[in-house]
Amino acid sequence: MTESIAVYSALNEHVLQTYPITSQTDIREQITAARSAAKTWAAYSVAQRIALLSALKTVILEDIDAITDTIMTVTGKVKTEVLLGEVYPVLELLRYYEKNAVRILKPCHLSTSPLAFPNAKAQFERRPYGVVAIISPWNFPFQLTLSPLLTALFSGNAVLFKTSELSIPIGELITQLFNRIGLPIGLVQHIIGDAKTGEHLIDSRPDLVFFTGGIHAGRAIMARAAQHPIPVILELGGKDAMLVFDDANLTRACNAALYGAFSNSGQVCVSVERLYVQDSIYAQFVERLSDATSKLTVGHGAVGDLGALTSLAQYKTVEAHYQDALAKGAKASAPLQLNGRYLQPVVLWDVTHDMLIMQEETFGALLPVMAFNTEQQAIDFANDSDYGLNASVWSRDITKAERIARQLQVGNWAVNDVIKNIGHAGLPFGGVKNSGFGRYHGAEGLRNFTYTVSGLTSRSALNDEPNWFPYSDVRYQQMRGFIDFVFGNGSFWQRTRRNWQALQAFRGYAQSNARQHWENFLIFVCRSFNPH
Repeated sequence: MTESIAVYSALNEHVLQTYPITSQTDIREQITAARSAAKTWAAYSVAQRIALLSALKTVILEDIDAITDTIMTVTGKVKTEVLLGEVYPVLELLRYYEKNAVRILKPCHLSTSPLAFPNAKAQFERRPYGVVAIISPWNFPFQLTLSPLLTALFSGNAVLFKTSELSIPIGELITQLFNRIGLPIGLVQHIIGDAKTGEHLIDSRPDLVFFTGGIHAGRAIMARAAQHPIPVILELGGKDAMLVFDDANLTRACNAALYGAFSNSGQVCVSVERLYVQDSIYAQFVERLSDATSKLTVGHGAVGDLGALTSLAQYKTVEAHYQDALAKGAKASAPLQLNGRYLQPVVLWDVTHDMLIMQEETFGALLPVMAFNTEQQAIDFANDSDYGLNASVWSRDITKAERIARQLQVGNWAVNDVIKNIGHAGLPFGGVKNSGFGRYHGAEGLRNFTYTVSGLTSRSALNDEPNWFPYSDVRYQQMRGFIDFVFGNGSFWQRTRRNWQALQAFRGYAQSNARQHWENFLIFVCRSFNPH
């Protein structure tokens, strides 16, 4: 009997549909089909891939309202949040790679020395891994599936993707969109299931695994992949800090803190989960935040800032962090209220680093606020975390703010803005510490879905090379002199004079190249070294 999963609407908890779980046998067959498609796709030029994938933009724009409704129903987001957090970043990434993928992925030719590599050329190229397995989360199931998926496709790979069991209709939607743009059969395939299905997917031995999710699942993914072994890219969430100095635009900083902490009801990997405010403005800033938080609207009416919780299971963590903070002396702007799936946002202040809410990822609509005194204390507080995904620094003194940002142990930072920096398609995105490793977005992200193959082609007519046998004490002295000539101290002419006898051994070698005479060799060495 085929196992199945029922998916519920985050708006009303009605069953949307029941889906059969993809079996191990089916996954193996999908891998086989993906490998065949990957060979076909890798043979396409980057420009040909761009031409085909660009059609996805048109398809999305044609159905944007229907797409928005589906994502809203599955995730509980408000419609504006869907457009800003799910759809727009995908379109922006598509446009970026349309313009830049050819340049980013083109082969690279390197110079070679006329002595060490006479009449030779060196180059390296990037090749797709083959089949990429993408395992995506429930909080942004459209964007956080399509962003790595498109990156994998632009770089020449086939993809098997598994959405969260809470987000299967989004995976079905993505499949339908790709079916409309004429890609090779088997190039993009959807896997349906839970964590056990994810294990089966990894055990089917794709060539690269890209995972977005929590630290515990990330460790399990990494351990599973290591058994084969398969390279992994992990984006594991964060505990992002926001540092507000007393010279900041406080109105802007307050509005940003609300958005940074409460967008998508705090279910964002780069949510502001720790807010540090300079002590001279701490009291007034907390008052501003509390007042502004009380005016936010929750729900799916004509006006709505926060939608529903996608995962009710996450509320247990939110509640535990809230209760722990109050028990240890924190104050709250309001009691914790969950009405159905709708959580009222809360500001907490007088928090300390021994509270769970300052240590663990909350992933909910709580904003803890803590005071700091000096720049160094702010930096120390921000870095006192096992996570390192994103951070923001707030000050009218841009030089100061950027200097502080560069001292934060994170993969990404912003000055006088929040969250938006991860939507810049040209900026590589990823974390450090328990926030994972590897990058996507930007040139580095595209290249992370490829591996390099280096090549050296020699057209030399020589019968031997100076590094080939036979070796002798004489050859040792010659090579020793050459090394001193290349790397030793002194001016070019000083190095030449003291090693002249050794260099004579290479004269015939250099002159034997019809196009590279001894004079060319001297030009080479002149260009290669900086005289002292």
